[in-house]
Amino acid sequence: MTIDGIFIAVVIFVLRIINSAIGTMRLVFIARQMKLFAAILGFIEAWLFAVVMSGVVNDLSNVPNLVAYCGGFSLGNYLAMWMESRFMTSYMSVNVIAREQGHEVAELLRSKGYGVTETHGAGREGNVVTLRSVVKHREVPKILECVYSILPNAFVSVTEIKSVQHGWIGTPRTSGKTLDEQSSLD
Repeated sequence: MTIDGIFIAVVIFVLRIINSAIGTMRLVFIARQMKLFAAILGFIEAWLFAVVMSGVVNDLSNVPNLVAYCGGFSLGNYLAMWMESRFMTSYMSVNVIAREQGHEVAELLRSKGYGVTETHGAGREGNVVTLRSVVKHREVPKILECVYSILPNAFVSVTEIKSVQHGWIGTPRTSGKTLDEQSSLD
Protein backbone atom coordinates (compact mmCIF):
# COMPACT_ATOMS: atom_id res chain seq x y z
CA MET A 1 0.00 0.00 0.00
CA THR A 2 1.32 3.44 -0.96
CA ILE A 3 1.43 6.62 1.11
CA ASP A 4 -1.39 8.02 -1.05
CA GLY A 5 -3.50 4.92 -0.35
CA ILE A 6 -2.95 5.26 3.40
CA PHE A 7 -3.75 8.98 3.25
CA ILE A 8 -7.03 8.32 1.39
CA ALA A 9 -8.03 5.63 3.92
CA VAL A 10 -7.31 8.01 6.82
CA VAL A 11 -9.33 10.79 5.16
CA ILE A 12 -12.23 8.38 4.60
CA PHE A 13 -12.01 7.28 8.25
CA VAL A 14 -12.02 10.84 9.62
CA LEU A 15 -14.79 12.07 7.31
CA ARG A 16 -16.91 9.02 8.14
CA ILE A 17 -16.50 9.72 11.87
CA ILE A 18 -17.68 13.28 11.32
CA ASN A 19 -20.50 12.12 9.03
CA SER A 20 -21.80 9.54 11.52
CA ALA A 21 -21.54 11.92 14.46
CA ILE A 22 -23.46 14.58 12.54
CA GLY A 23 -26.12 12.04 11.57
CA THR A 24 -26.67 10.97 15.15
CA MET A 25 -26.79 14.54 16.41
CA ARG A 26 -29.25 15.40 13.61
CA LEU A 27 -31.58 12.68 14.92
CA VAL A 28 -31.30 14.13 18.43
CA PHE A 29 -32.24 17.56 17.06
CA ILE A 30 -35.19 16.06 15.17
CA ALA A 31 -36.44 14.35 18.33
CA ARG A 32 -36.22 17.68 20.15
CA GLN A 33 -38.04 19.61 17.42
CA MET A 34 -34.96 21.73 16.57
CA LYS A 35 -35.81 21.93 12.88
CA LEU A 36 -33.26 24.49 11.70
CA PHE A 37 -30.29 22.72 13.33
CA ALA A 38 -31.54 19.38 11.98
CA ALA A 39 -31.84 20.79 8.45
CA ILE A 40 -28.35 22.33 8.50
CA LEU A 41 -26.82 19.11 9.83
CA GLY A 42 -28.77 17.13 7.22
CA PHE A 43 -27.17 19.16 4.44
CA ILE A 44 -23.66 18.70 5.85
CA GLU A 45 -24.29 14.99 6.46
CA ALA A 46 -25.47 14.42 2.87
CA TRP A 47 -22.50 16.31 1.43
CA LEU A 48 -19.97 14.38 3.54
CA PHE A 49 -21.69 11.10 2.67
CA ALA A 50 -21.38 11.82 -1.06
CA VAL A 51 -17.70 12.71 -0.71
CA VAL A 52 -16.87 9.64 1.38
CA MET A 53 -18.90 7.24 -0.76
CA SER A 54 -17.10 8.35 -3.90
CA GLY A 55 -13.82 7.29 -2.28
CA VAL A 56 -15.16 3.85 -1.37
CA VAL A 57 -17.40 2.90 -4.31
CA ASN A 58 -14.67 3.55 -6.88
CA ASP A 59 -12.88 0.40 -5.73
CA LEU A 60 -14.83 -2.02 -3.56
CA SER A 61 -11.87 -4.41 -3.51
CA ASN A 62 -9.81 -1.82 -1.61
CA VAL A 63 -9.96 -3.36 1.88
CA PRO A 64 -8.26 -0.49 3.75
CA ASN A 65 -10.85 1.98 2.42
CA LEU A 66 -13.71 -0.35 3.37
CA VAL A 67 -12.27 -0.87 6.85
CA ALA A 68 -11.78 2.90 7.22
CA TYR A 69 -15.39 3.49 6.13
CA CYS A 70 -16.85 0.92 8.55
CA GLY A 71 -14.54 1.90 11.41
CA GLY A 72 -15.32 5.57 10.95
CA PHE A 73 -19.04 4.82 11.06
CA SER A 74 -18.70 2.88 14.32
CA LEU A 75 -16.47 5.43 16.01
CA GLY A 76 -18.66 8.28 14.77
CA ASN A 77 -21.73 6.77 16.42
CA TYR A 78 -19.84 6.31 19.67
CA LEU A 79 -18.55 9.87 19.52
CA ALA A 80 -22.03 11.28 18.88
CA MET A 81 -23.51 9.38 21.82
CA TRP A 82 -20.73 10.70 24.03
CA MET A 83 -21.31 14.26 22.77
CA GLU A 84 -25.05 13.98 23.34
CA SER A 85 -24.63 12.75 26.91
CA ARG A 86 -21.98 15.37 27.67
CA PHE A 87 -23.27 18.50 25.98
CA MET A 88 -27.03 18.12 25.59
CA THR A 89 -29.22 18.60 28.65
CA SER A 90 -31.93 16.00 28.66
CA TYR A 91 -34.34 15.14 31.41
CA MET A 92 -35.50 11.71 32.49
CA SER A 93 -38.41 10.60 34.63
CA VAL A 94 -37.48 7.86 37.09
CA ASN A 95 -40.51 5.97 38.41
CA VAL A 96 -40.23 3.45 41.22
CA ILE A 97 -43.08 1.26 42.42
CA ALA A 98 -42.49 -0.21 45.87
CA ARG A 99 -44.67 -2.44 48.04
CA GLU A 100 -42.51 -1.64 51.05
CA GLN A 101 -39.87 0.87 52.05
CA GLY A 102 -40.98 3.37 49.40
CA HIS A 103 -40.92 6.24 51.87
CA GLU A 104 -37.39 5.26 52.97
CA VAL A 105 -36.20 5.39 49.35
CA ALA A 106 -37.85 8.81 48.91
CA GLU A 107 -36.13 10.13 52.06
CA LEU A 108 -32.74 8.82 50.89
CA LEU A 109 -33.18 10.51 47.50
CA ARG A 110 -34.24 13.76 49.15
CA SER A 111 -31.21 13.63 51.46
CA LYS A 112 -29.04 13.41 48.32
CA GLY A 113 -30.66 16.56 46.90
CA TYR A 114 -33.21 15.02 44.50
CA GLY A 115 -36.85 16.02 44.27
CA VAL A 116 -39.24 13.09 44.75
CA THR A 117 -43.01 12.86 44.63
CA GLU A 118 -44.65 10.03 46.57
CA THR A 119 -48.04 8.72 45.49
CA HIS A 120 -49.87 6.04 47.44
CA GLY A 121 -51.94 3.58 45.47
CA ALA A 122 -53.05 0.00 45.08
CA GLY A 123 -51.36 -2.61 42.94
CA ARG A 124 -52.30 -6.17 42.06
CA GLU A 125 -50.87 -7.49 45.32
CA GLY A 126 -51.88 -4.68 47.67
CA ASN A 127 -50.79 -1.17 48.62
CA VAL A 128 -47.83 0.42 46.84
CA VAL A 129 -45.93 3.66 46.88
CA THR A 130 -45.03 5.18 43.52
CA LEU A 131 -42.02 7.47 43.53
CA ARG A 132 -41.36 9.89 40.69
CA SER A 133 -38.28 11.98 40.22
CA VAL A 134 -37.37 14.12 37.22
CA VAL A 135 -33.61 14.44 36.84
CA LYS A 136 -30.97 15.26 34.27
CA HIS A 137 -29.96 12.24 32.19
CA ARG A 138 -26.52 11.91 33.76
CA GLU A 139 -28.05 11.68 37.26
CA VAL A 140 -30.03 8.50 36.48
CA PRO A 141 -27.27 6.02 37.51
CA LYS A 142 -26.90 7.79 40.87
CA ILE A 143 -30.66 7.68 41.46
CA LEU A 144 -30.80 3.97 40.58
CA GLU A 145 -27.89 3.25 42.92
CA CYS A 146 -29.85 4.84 45.78
CA VAL A 147 -33.04 2.97 44.91
CA TYR A 148 -31.35 -0.41 44.59
CA SER A 149 -29.38 0.10 47.83
CA ILE A 150 -32.70 -0.16 49.71
CA LEU A 151 -34.85 -2.13 47.24
CA PRO A 152 -32.65 -4.46 45.16
CA ASN A 153 -35.71 -5.86 43.33
CA ALA A 154 -37.58 -2.60 42.84
CA PHE A 155 -39.74 -2.09 39.77
CA VAL A 156 -38.19 0.91 38.03
CA SER A 157 -39.00 2.59 34.74
CA VAL A 158 -36.98 5.41 33.21
CA THR A 159 -38.36 7.51 30.37
CA GLU A 160 -37.10 10.55 28.49
CA ILE A 161 -39.02 13.77 28.93
CA LYS A 162 -39.32 16.15 25.98
CA SER A 163 -40.07 19.29 27.95
CA VAL A 164 -39.76 20.44 31.56
CA GLN A 165 -41.16 23.72 32.83
CA HIS A 166 -41.10 25.14 36.34
CA GLY A 167 -40.99 22.86 39.36
CA TRP A 168 -38.08 21.61 41.44
CA ILE A 169 -35.46 19.33 39.99
CA GLY A 170 -32.78 18.63 42.50
CA THR A 171 -29.29 17.33 41.95
CA PRO A 172 -26.35 17.53 44.30
CA ARG A 173 -25.13 20.60 42.35
CA THR A 174 -28.47 22.44 42.35
CA SER A 175 -29.95 21.31 45.65
CA GLY A 176 -32.63 23.66 46.88
CA LYS A 177 -33.14 25.55 43.61
CA THR A 178 -36.22 25.59 41.39
CA LEU A 179 -35.92 24.71 37.72
CA ASP A 180 -36.23 28.40 36.85
CA GLU A 181 -33.29 29.25 39.15
CA GLN A 182 -31.20 26.40 37.76
CA SER A 183 -31.44 27.68 34.18
CA SER A 184 -29.00 30.41 35.15
CA LEU A 185 -26.46 27.71 36.18
CA ASP A 186 -26.40 25.90 32.80
